[in-house]
Amino acid sequence: MTAVSDSAPPTPDPLLCAALAADLDSADFRSEPLRRLWGEEADDALARGLREPILRAITGDDGVLATLGRLFVLGMPQPREAVATALAHVGVDGLGSLGLAVADRDSVRPTALLRPQSFVDADGIGEWWIASDLDEVALDGPLPADHVLGVGGASRTLAEIVTPIEVDRALDLGTGCGIQALLVARHAASVVATDISVRALAFAELNALLNGVRNIEFRLGSMFEPVEGEAFDLIVSNPPFVITPRAEGVPEYEYRDGGLVGDALVEKFVRSVAAYLTAGGIAQLLGNWESRDDERGLDRLASWVPDDIDLWAIQREELSPLGYAELWIRDGGTTPRDAAFTPLLSAWLDDFAVRGVTAVGFGYVLLRRPRSSSAGSTRAPLRRTERMPQPVSNVGGALRQGLAAHDLIAEGGLPDTLITAADVTEARHLLPGNDDPSVIELRQGGGFGRTVAVDPALAAFVGACDGELTVVQIVSALADLFEVPLADLWADIEPRIRQLVLDGFLLG
Repeated sequence: MTAVSDSAPPTPDPLLCAALAADLDSADFRSEPLRRLWGEEADDALARGLREPILRAITGDDGVLATLGRLFVLGMPQPREAVATALAHVGVDGLGSLGLAVADRDSVRPTALLRPQSFVDADGIGEWWIASDLDEVALDGPLPADHVLGVGGASRTLAEIVTPIEVDRALDLGTGCGIQALLVARHAASVVATDISVRALAFAELNALLNGVRNIEFRLGSMFEPVEGEAFDLIVSNPPFVITPRAEGVPEYEYRDGGLVGDALVEKFVRSVAAYLTAGGIAQLLGNWESRDDERGLDRLASWVPDDIDLWAIQREELSPLGYAELWIRDGGTTPRDAAFTPLLSAWLDDFAVRGVTAVGFGYVLLRRPRSSSAGSTRAPLRRTERMPQPVSNVGGALRQGLAAHDLIAEGGLPDTLITAADVTEARHLLPGNDDPSVIELRQGGGFGRTVAVDPALAAFVGACDGELTVVQIVSALADLFEVPLADLWADIEPRIRQLVLDGFLLG
């Protein structure tokens, strides 16, 4: 049985949170000042679990920022007098009342981390203070089962893929420390944030108060139970999707393990979410899915989606059962030199073998309830599953553009005129001594960073798309140039033009 935290959940008191925020603001307790204080190399090392470089950089510095850095960023006890000076508004007693530290006559010991977290969205650059449980470095050991994670890689990934749209009601299912709820609250009139963990909800509410966010409601419960009968314009979720054996001796962590067998939690979410979406509403989540002897993972994922719901799933990486097991055993703080490692590895591999798992995929899932089509029209739902291992950027914007392109073509076909996207470049590969290219590629500089091989006719079409000539005029001119019948060229090039529109190379 995995141990639980030895400290109580924080107490999100509005007045004390406001006082603490005033102290943090007064100290300029933010990412860039801290990075300047101890240097970029030391700051980067902390992300790899190394705190010694920071400690060496601020040795002998008893200033306010250094004190708060050691206390909140590194999770180290600090002299009571220094903390009292740094936190003049909330005070040592107030910090204790919030549940973020315990103090004796001489020192203050943090019971949580509190770190600045910067973000970028459609409205610009901002930063929040995010409290979470002490990490492995501060604890000097494995994480408790009820650990509340701070802002990690998965949190940042989900934040980057959420479509930047203004909505009335939003839901953050499995909120954890509340980072997604905070982000969504910037573009939603109201947000409901749920979690199965009382501890997580306490951290999430404290973080909202600490950052002055007032349009989030927090509810306790599993999956969609806390919002039964309600509907939302946007649902985001970084659910506990990690595939963990349900076996004796295998730790279960609330922040990552959903308590179901295999990828059943992602399946349950995908099958259920449509009932909680408004017309036009979007749900976005991160997840794992298993490939099995008889079916690849993306196909299994697609089979869970109701027939009338749009699906766009992007697999970013895929691991073997061995690679997956090792990743998540290490994530829990157990390494191959520990006696528990081999029994855990065996449990994971045995669990995968029972279901015939050959690989585990990770990626993004977008689901949408379509709006009603115009009278008499039949609109086929979006069904797009793809592997995308290349670097990506502005994924949320690219997803929004892709949905709009699908709707445009599904409702009215190709538009009369098209414009080549500003980030598209062309690369031509020639054999030595040959003037004619053997390969022509179109490349996206942003978004999904796709590279598409094209022939001379399609390359010429894309080059001519400046919004002046119509699609038909350009194709007619190319038919004359290449001396082919217009009907034959159109039959060949039109489906590929459609795909370039859907992929964001051409804009309507």
